[in-house]
Amino acid sequence: MTTNHPPAPAPSPSLSTPPRYAFSLRAMATLRPSAPRWPIAVRAALSIGGPVAAGVLAGHVSAGLLATIGAFTALYASDRPYGNRARVVGVIAIALALVVMMGEWSQELPAVAVPMVVLIATIATFLCNALSVGPPGAYIIALACAAGTAIPTGDLTSWQVGLLVLSGGMFSWVVHMAGALFRPRGPERSAVANAARAVARFADLPDGADADRSRHEAAQALTEAWAALVTMQPARPRPDGTLTRLRSLNRQLHRLFAAAVRTEGGDSTALPTIAERAREIGRCAISPEPAAEETNPDHIPLGRYTTLEALRQELTSGSPVLLAALRVGISVAVAGFIGAFLGLERAYWAMAAAVLVLHQGLHWAGTLQRAVERMTGTLLGLILAFLIISAHPTGFGLVVTIMALQYVIEVLVTRNYGMAVIFITAIALTIASGAHETVHPGELLWARGVDTVIGCAVALAVRMLTSTRDAGRSVPQEITLTLESIRHLLPETVGGDVTSVPAKRARRDLAYSIITLLRASDMKAGERWRDRRAAERFWPAVIATQRLGYRLLAICWSLEETGDPASAGLPDAEGQAAIEAALHDLSAALEAGDVPPPLGPLPEFLQREIRNLHDSIVAAEG
Repeated sequence: MTTNHPPAPAPSPSLSTPPRYAFSLRAMATLRPSAPRWPIAVRAALSIGGPVAAGVLAGHVSAGLLATIGAFTALYASDRPYGNRARVVGVIAIALALVVMMGEWSQELPAVAVPMVVLIATIATFLCNALSVGPPGAYIIALACAAGTAIPTGDLTSWQVGLLVLSGGMFSWVVHMAGALFRPRGPERSAVANAARAVARFADLPDGADADRSRHEAAQALTEAWAALVTMQPARPRPDGTLTRLRSLNRQLHRLFAAAVRTEGGDSTALPTIAERAREIGRCAISPEPAAEETNPDHIPLGRYTTLEALRQELTSGSPVLLAALRVGISVAVAGFIGAFLGLERAYWAMAAAVLVLHQGLHWAGTLQRAVERMTGTLLGLILAFLIISAHPTGFGLVVTIMALQYVIEVLVTRNYGMAVIFITAIALTIASGAHETVHPGELLWARGVDTVIGCAVALAVRMLTSTRDAGRSVPQEITLTLESIRHLLPETVGGDVTSVPAKRARRDLAYSIITLLRASDMKAGERWRDRRAAERFWPAVIATQRLGYRLLAICWSLEETGDPASAGLPDAEGQAAIEAALHDLSAALEAGDVPPPLGPLPEFLQREIRNLHDSIVAAEG
């Protein structure tokens, strides 16, 4: 094999500083940058206003307000392609109808109510996170089930309640799908354009501090684009259709990203050209007829994991998704028990608040921020709710009020969650009181405030008590899993056939492993001091592993483009064995918590990245 002997010291590239996450009062009063939200806000407002308007016209406002539970399907799948969106939103609408029916049925058996909500909240949290359903995730589903346990239904049967909720969901489905009439490939175009911006940002940055994070963001944006173009699409799209052209554009973007990765630590003169070409592709993606070259079907990546693959992956020990679901189940059970013990009339609000704080699986700092924002926003929202309820809007005045509140919520929620909660509280109480002439605002507001504080406090307690060092996988364990993915892809790469099904599967696995590694490191960086210190110590190793993985993937893209193994500098069998042995030694050292042994001679192929990783682990374990 071709080696440098004695081994040359690897250059020490500048590394970004490890992320630091902490509770911030300033963040509660800061509006963060966000993409334009008004289209989503208009759609959500129309979806929730439609059922209420129908109830007003029919003379059954309470039925229209009940149907708004199903209308919350408008909050899901906003960025998904329309074909996939139709299925996802349809399933959510049916799920909401079913869980409300189950909750309403449990009113006849009060002892069943809390266990039922616990079960629904736990399962919904696991499925929504494992399948990347996206916000609002399990929260609305758990809230619907919890609300069903106490919702006044009058003379309506469970089936009638379910049909009302389903009708709200179906109306929301129609509104959600209306965009397909005007821009049928709008979500796919947006995904490719977003990936183009991310690749351009990465190419604009010099190697070093900010490049590590921008590299990750570009890779994630490309992965999400491939999910929109492959995973969420029919198996055989029209060969001359827009989808095919968008796939070709995204493949060009991925090749540009790979080229930018290959320039790191070397000649960076090509980066401005790469950035400009990425921007040009972004413009092509949103143009009426994007121009693109033909794409060999063998060169299309696999996209996301299938449903079964994702579920199987998350049903493992140390899975953060499984851990989040278990935390939600415990907190809902405790909040429900406290509500029953205290005889709270609307204890479901406490259970829903617990789900809200924990269902996304945030780190400790994020969980604390979310809980404080929820409690503070709720208390401020009670003032707005009091003013609205005291005015007692009726008829179409009620419709306009609810639509305006929902519009403001959707505009604010990505910019400042705490501010959005003010309006979330107001709309929830307006809906809860809208059909009653003799509502007592003081009692209703007091109940909401008490239940929210109880739910958030329980969620924080559960999160704190389960934040042990053994909770979830550690950063060294995630590095080891990523190195395993690298070892799986290495033989396929050295063999030169990177477009076979096993090779494409190995490439996908490595890409997801790298993304998961950085997420795990970020998660630990937001935990309490012991986990945070460990995450900071291993941060250079995380970045070195990321660079190693992306360099190998970049070589695969180069091989796919040129079809010439000789141009990639692939090692011979002896060199491949040396690389595999080095990766094995690094993994073994991480598993044992020991300093890895000195590296032996390595081929030029990936030598610098492996040596940087070795030195980073030595520094962390030393």
